[in-house]
Amino acid sequence: MSKGARVEHGESFFCDDGCLVGVLYRPEAGPARFGSDCRIRWGTVIYGDVTTGNDFQTGHHVMIREKTVVGNHVVIGTGTVIDGQVEIGDFVKIESQCYIPTHVRIGNRVFLGPGVTLTNDRYPLKQRDQYRPEGPIIEDGVTLGGRVTVCPGVRIGEDAFVAAGAVVIRDVPPRSLVMGVPGRVKPLPAHLAERNLALSWRRHLGGGKT
Repeated sequence: MSKGARVEHGESFFCDDGCLVGVLYRPEAGPARFGSDCRIRWGTVIYGDVTTGNDFQTGHHVMIREKTVVGNHVVIGTGTVIDGQVEIGDFVKIESQCYIPTHVRIGNRVFLGPGVTLTNDRYPLKQRDQYRPEGPIIEDGVTLGGRVTVCPGVRIGEDAFVAAGAVVIRDVPPRSLVMGVPGRVKPLPAHLAERNLALSWRRHLGGGKT
């Protein structure tokens, strides 16, 4: 961990050598704060004013910028970038090489497959006098397959499932299936209707298909 880093944490906090945690991005920045049972792996950079709950872990070479708030039982995969001012709920798995820009909200029990890209700028480097970042809202129970792209301001409804490679350009109703480019919305098949549940969550959620 970097010298002079400003970090607060609960019990069982493990941070590999070669990490930068609590980066002082401006003089008045606060510390990075972590709950209990957290693991930060080699190459990770986490700015000050980042807060996580318990059972948080990263892969290698993760970047998390300031004013990001993360819940309990969250995994951030190798090579993922979170650009700050992001809210992430409880029981969330974000796989490797994902990009999450500012002003994104991610609910509980959400899965982001490898290479998911969320965006927050409708007209990159155009209309700068009217620019306002507007990231997607990913509601509870959503699954985004590998290499999904979600456009700015899109809301993906509760328990929706977006198939790998889809490009989501408009809001998705709850309990829908999205496939293709651009994403075509269909009713969610019965075999995908159960709630998201990782095996590692069972002891915290009581097990079963809750």
